[in-house]
Amino acid sequence: MSQNKTQKQTRLCPVSRKCGGCQLMNMSYEEQLRFKQAKVKKLLSGFHKVLPIRGMDDPFHYRNKVQAAFGRTRGGEIISGVYQSSTHNIVKTDSCLIEDKKADEIILTVRKLVKSFKLTVYDERNGRGFLRHVLVKRGFTTGEIMVVLVTGTTAFPSKNAFLNKLLESHPEITTIVQNINNKYTSMVLGEGETVLFGKGYIEDVLCGCRFRISPKSFYQINPVQTEILYGKAVEYAQLTGKERVIDAYCGIGTIGIIASKGAGEVIGCELNPDAVRDAKINAKINGIENIGFYCADAGEFMLGMKEQGEKCDILFMDPPRAGSDKKFLSSAVTLSPERIVYISCNPETQQRDLYYLVKNGYKVKKIQPVDMFPFTAHVETVVLMCRDVKK
Repeated sequence: MSQNKTQKQTRLCPVSRKCGGCQLMNMSYEEQLRFKQAKVKKLLSGFHKVLPIRGMDDPFHYRNKVQAAFGRTRGGEIISGVYQSSTHNIVKTDSCLIEDKKADEIILTVRKLVKSFKLTVYDERNGRGFLRHVLVKRGFTTGEIMVVLVTGTTAFPSKNAFLNKLLESHPEITTIVQNINNKYTSMVLGEGETVLFGKGYIEDVLCGCRFRISPKSFYQINPVQTEILYGKAVEYAQLTGKERVIDAYCGIGTIGIIASKGAGEVIGCELNPDAVRDAKINAKINGIENIGFYCADAGEFMLGMKEQGEKCDILFMDPPRAGSDKKFLSSAVTLSPERIVYISCNPETQQRDLYYLVKNGYKVKKIQPVDMFPFTAHVETVVLMCRDVKK
């Protein structure tokens, strides 16, 4: 992609300053990659040489998950869009350069239908109103589309007519779910759900494996780059078919299921029971029998394995932005796998964790940055660590 083309495209966003979601919108894509490469080098090059960042051929419309908040202006106009950075002020948006185009179209249709059916939108100040958010997830490989209508009440006025109009406008939608969130919270989704149309979930294919995605499932939002990220992680694991692997923070089982093809046994650990349920379903969908998932704290689970005299050859860890706590890292060192593959969405906290692991018997062997979120300041890294046999 030429620099001129990228610069021309980035000027097309009229709300980038108000929104704040794309911190690097003023840079060409080539400049963004240089910025992120320098960021990772500054933080991690003290451990090992940092490989060149893996960028995208087309860095636009990569988000397979799009969510929009609904509200009213002071003049009474119904609007939908994103929250302004660090606020709950809605920035009205009709389209976005990094969001899936079809998802944006569906959200616009919902906005029009809310007006035509005279439905109310949620007001956070008094806790009243019907439609609060719309969440759209699309399987880029399968083409399946889920629409989640997040409402402040269980009652859905003119429900059947509304759904018929939405499906008439977008017959490509495969399922619609109503999620109830009537609490004063910054969380988009509430606890209660009702399937209004379809199966209540979609499926997508990643690295040759099929995954079920429910409204609350965590699934990487950039499938193109996720294939690169997870492919590199499995490559670094150097699987021969005999290894016992732990997938910590396993979520719906993506990394562990992908790695299971080349491993002897995979154990997935996750605290979220909904994610563990989805992980077990995903293993069944893919016909994988050498993997087991446990609803448990991964650190405590690894300590339990050590106490029972069990071992682990490879540890995949993909913690949240806060990184891993000392309890987890201490447990990992105690279990002492031969290799640790550390996937991170925050190189600052990864740097801290790597210091701990290096101090306690591991050496960094490879560092690969991957640009998962073009036009934002975020960057992912895959780091291979091996046990230092000299210690």
